[in-house]
Amino acid sequence: MASPPPPLDAEVVASQARAAGEPFPAFLVTRDGESVACGVSALVLEDLPPGEVVVEVAWSAVNFKDAMVTRPGNRVARTSPLVPGVDLVGRVVASVDPSITIGADVIVHGYDLGVARHGGFARYARVPSGWVVPLPFGLSARHAAALGTAGFTAALSLSRLEEHGLAPGAGPVLVTGASGGVGGMAVALCASRGYDVVASTGRLAERQYLLGLGASEVIGRDDLSVDPERTLGPERWAGAIDCVGGATLSAVLRSLCYGGAVAASGLTGGSSFESTVYPFIVRNASLLGIDTVQTPIDERTAVWSEMAATFATDRIDSLIEGEVDLDGLPPVLESILAGQVRGRMLVRPGR
Repeated sequence: MASPPPPLDAEVVASQARAAGEPFPAFLVTRDGESVACGVSALVLEDLPPGEVVVEVAWSAVNFKDAMVTRPGNRVARTSPLVPGVDLVGRVVASVDPSITIGADVIVHGYDLGVARHGGFARYARVPSGWVVPLPFGLSARHAAALGTAGFTAALSLSRLEEHGLAPGAGPVLVTGASGGVGGMAVALCASRGYDVVASTGRLAERQYLLGLGASEVIGRDDLSVDPERTLGPERWAGAIDCVGGATLSAVLRSLCYGGAVAASGLTGGSSFESTVYPFIVRNASLLGIDTVQTPIDERTAVWSEMAATFATDRIDSLIEGEVDLDGLPPVLESILAGQVRGRMLVRPGR
């Protein structure tokens, strides 16, 4: 005979009662033709999309996609109205999947969250059970949110480079767009793993910040340029994590060491790039595409466990730029679109 489930603590019972019928706050983006309206609204549980798990959101964080969905004419948001927030961390208050326990702390990000269904900028979220990652042992909910999609992207990028053969001691590892969310995470993660990290940024005023994250050297975006008269540049990078795309990715490919690889996840510098076949057939270079939206749940869970074991809490703290509640989101969303936010801005949806 199966043993009965453990009793629920008072906090979970109170969360269930709130979710049952009371309105809760949500940051809602509504499209009306060519215009977009944003602001805090009240939703009830019935407003959430179908799913097996209801999470009371403790923390979310601001990502570039979250800002993009507020722009008129954007192609990111696929439904309206929409609660943005492509990642969230919180506690399960309802579950019809026996593998996911009520009261468990969990992480959800990627898939359609915050782009095609309501995301983390609300007190509650309802999601498919197949999207749920258990919060790894030793990682707080706040620190998990600080890592979030940006940290996961950086960790998956490094994982793919290591699968390709990259190892500490092989030579300098370049991180482009290092002042941004993914770039900063990549600098801190690679440094934690013993790599010699060179951080490239268009904001050289962030030099001390990047050195504090573990970079051994900080260079400007223009320092990556290669003489246009040369087919290939000098061999400089054993591997690279590119968060920019465009001309930056072109320059990185031309400067990889023999057998090196670049893991590409960004397009803030452009969605296309130019290259010849020479980096691939002369330098044996590889271009590794990094997608964190549809990453299989088993790999997602494994990467999170690895992050929990790798990142020291003080290093995560150094990546946190600040915290806002839902009312404070509009100026932060504008700032991230303008490239004025370094590190991670956390969101407290329940306050």
